[in-house]
Amino acid sequence: QVQLVESGGGLVQAGGSLRLSCAASGSIFSIVAMGWYRQAPGKQRELVAYADSVKGRFTISRDNAKNTVYLQMNSLKPEDTAVYYCEARVRERYGSDWRAYWGQGIQVTVSS
Repeated sequence: QVQLVESGGGLVQAGGSLRLSCAASGSIFSIVAMGWYRQAPGKQRELVAYADSVKGRFTISRDNAKNTVYLQMNSLKPEDTAVYYCEARVRERYGSDWRAYWGQGIQVTVSS
């Protein structure tokens, strides 16, 4: 009963910026954590926040009142091209533990 809706992806030139948003809605008691992953063709899905390749360029922020997480991506490189997935670890109403929910993914393409 929890849905994640991602927005803000698209095509951008190298050196540009994008801001991704992910809003959670549904039967939410509390959100333990929200974050971003990405998956490029032929590669494993990786946690964006801890990837060495994005240090100093990407920042994650939360708006708890809106159940929304943002990914600000600056100085984008072609190798950042991937499908980006929002993940939320949610404690639902009547639940006793958190459960992970995933967005459908949003394409980010960085051109040379």
